[in-house]
Amino acid sequence: MKASTAMRVWFLVFAVIIFVGIYLTGFSNVHWFLYLPVIALVFASITGICPSYIGISKMFGSKEK
Repeated sequence: MKASTAMRVWFLVFAVIIFVGIYLTGFSNVHWFLYLPVIALVFASITGICPSYIGISKMFGSKEK
């Protein structure tokens, strides 16, 4: 399932907000784990494939066909 353009823009905006928070906190103060959602959201905004949605769908089952 590919994300719509509006959802891709939302992914990108959310990634930018998290990255600005990382920037304001200081790159040396932030744990590396906080970069993973930013990378996943940028990937989702570029490709239209959301890794977290796929993972949650596999764990709890998806009703989409």
